[in-house]
Amino acid sequence: MRDCLAVVLAGGKGSRLEPLTRDRAKPAVPFGGAYRIVDFVLSNCLNSGLRQLLVLTQYKAMSLDRHINLGWRRYFCSELGEFIDVVPPQQRIDENWYQGTADAVYQNIYAIEKVRPKYVVILAGDHIYKMDYGQMLEFHKENNSDLTIGALRVTPQEARQFGVMQVDTESRIAGFQEKPAQPLTIPGDPSHCLASMGIYIFNSRFLFDKLLEDANSPTSTHDFGRDLIPSVIDTHRVFAFPFRDENRKGDAYWRDVGTLDAYYEANMDLVAVDPLLNMYDSHWPIRAFQPNLPPPKFVFRSTGDEDRCGMAMDSIVCLGSIVSGGHVEHSILGPNVRVNSYARVEDSILLKDVDIGRRARVRRAIIDKGVRIPPGVSVGYDMDEDIANGFNVTESGIVVISSGEGAEKLELLQPNVA
Repeated sequence: MRDCLAVVLAGGKGSRLEPLTRDRAKPAVPFGGAYRIVDFVLSNCLNSGLRQLLVLTQYKAMSLDRHINLGWRRYFCSELGEFIDVVPPQQRIDENWYQGTADAVYQNIYAIEKVRPKYVVILAGDHIYKMDYGQMLEFHKENNSDLTIGALRVTPQEARQFGVMQVDTESRIAGFQEKPAQPLTIPGDPSHCLASMGIYIFNSRFLFDKLLEDANSPTSTHDFGRDLIPSVIDTHRVFAFPFRDENRKGDAYWRDVGTLDAYYEANMDLVAVDPLLNMYDSHWPIRAFQPNLPPPKFVFRSTGDEDRCGMAMDSIVCLGSIVSGGHVEHSILGPNVRVNSYARVEDSILLKDVDIGRRARVRRAIIDKGVRIPPGVSVGYDMDEDIANGFNVTESGIVVISSGEGAEKLELLQPNVA
């Protein structure tokens, strides 16, 4: 892996995750209580032995930059040539924002060439999964490949959101469709298609040549899936690498948390008795910046009031959180959350510094950082009322309250509570 440079595309705007992405980039959105979305790809790099990383940012990158500076630089030793560098758009080539995934890499060719890697691994910074990129690199070398693409089995319905590949018996890619309306299925398996995960390994010289060709093409949208990959399939050795999960024996766990409903479901996966994504695996740990906070605490059992007994069941409770006489069930509590007496939280995700007031009720909701639910207020119990109050409600009925406008609307709902 010493000959390998990882380029993490972490500039996603994440429009479909608003309001969670109102003030932060999609890879910086908190996930699983103690993590950010980007922590998964960075942990995969570290666990795979990749020690040279460029993280390309673009939109609302301040919180992502801060998170990497606080939590990730300590894992890399500059004296050994290791680094993780956050690279904002620099307009070295023109004055445009990144026009597509290929253009984002092209505009940073200077930074990549300075490292002089033999191979370049290109990764998306906004997916949830565990993967050993070292195995994919060995596959790339063994097949004398110019480009290797990480491949995932998906249903035909899901495949409409992906690049879909057709391969021969040796896993060489013979065809590629970008987000097709009628995706071609795997021969002999009509219930599945082979989708691109947006994970690419290029021979560096081949990558540079193709990026330059793509940049000079007036008809290109400068995207790997739409333009660059289809242009090289017939003329070069391009292979599909079957995704192998580090924890699972069957179909691998991979989630694109690009919508609020998908984000909610992926978080809720974690509180299952036997979750599909193992966060307690010492073999393949997910690392993140952990604030210096005290352990979580559950109080008021000593009063003898059974309705005022702080408890959390089938839940994740992070450092600094206090369940102070409230009841939490099937939920995720981020750092420094407080659930006050007689309050109930069910099937919900509470981000850092959320405060649930006395006798408040929250169900099937995502509450953003720092939001205070006033005493006695109910969220998630009456969808029509939540919509009338101006809260964001998803297609599946998840209420999302942001730290800005949503929090201000909450303050107008305060009832008198004893």
